[in-house]
Amino acid sequence: YGYVPLTNVRSHSNGLCVLSGGVGGAKLVVGLSKVLKSTEFLVVVNTGDDFHHLGLKICPDIDTVTYTLADLVDQERGWGLKDETWNFLNNLKGLGGDGWFNLGDKDLATHVERTQRLARGDTLTSVTKAFASSLGVSSMIVPMTNDPVSTIVETSEEHLAFQHYFVRDRCLPEVKGFHFHGIGAAKSNPLISEYCEGNNNAAIVLAPSNPFVSIDPILGVPGLKDRLLSVKGPKIAISPIINGGAVKGPAAKMMEELGIPSTAMAIANHYKGFIDALVIDHSDSKLFEEIEDTGIKVFITNTVMRTLENKVVLANECLNYIDQFWEDKW
Repeated sequence: YGYVPLTNVRSHSNGLCVLSGGVGGAKLVVGLSKVLKSTEFLVVVNTGDDFHHLGLKICPDIDTVTYTLADLVDQERGWGLKDETWNFLNNLKGLGGDGWFNLGDKDLATHVERTQRLARGDTLTSVTKAFASSLGVSSMIVPMTNDPVSTIVETSEEHLAFQHYFVRDRCLPEVKGFHFHGIGAAKSNPLISEYCEGNNNAAIVLAPSNPFVSIDPILGVPGLKDRLLSVKGPKIAISPIINGGAVKGPAAKMMEELGIPSTAMAIANHYKGFIDALVIDHSDSKLFEEIEDTGIKVFITNTVMRTLENKVVLANECLNYIDQFWEDKW
């Protein structure tokens, strides 16, 4: 691919709306932030993972995206802050407290301040914007809704809030399905509609996040899916499944337990009716014709984002595909 300068090097005036979960989505967003101006793309982040713990409002995906863009994220874990200490958590456990969710000392400040601001009447959108600005992040990060939505994992034993399934129970229970508590009453973040109105030719990109618990909650907010479909740009998903597995997270395990093949083909079927194209890794190139037979275009490139250059190259490849879409259209 050649050398890619790690700076804003191109313009994308039609606009770009990225739907993102946590770790995988954050990697793509970082790549985009290196090649686009912050005003040229909007990041809509899943809030179905949000929950209250120890009286605090925790927003895992929003924080992961923000910390990653601020270059403050713990690279090894993919979440939380680097150079973290754990005095609070260790003392809490020593007192017999509920210490299954890892709250670092520095990260704790985020949750305390967010909880206080929300209690004063601030919206999650305004708090997210303020925190991003404080950390030097200029990218537009917006929660999918300001209203409470909770992803519930239906297991063979019980229904679990997502963080209880994911962190406390380490994804061990067998998954039977999902539902999103509160989503019927949730209102789409007005900034998303505002962005779509101002960028009617915007492309929509589904980040390589878990389709069931990161992207589906966003698309499930009443009216949001139709609003995104109404913009004229291409709708593109990047498969989070590579060569039958997930780079990180329980997506592949969930698919197997739901009786869904853990393949990029299954991702295409899951998003069929919304996306125009699916970006898959070279290791899945054998699925090219099978996916295209569904009416979904296939774009093959390297989708594993281990380095910053990987992230920048994938971001550029997606933008090249979008540019080609407009060239072919006109």
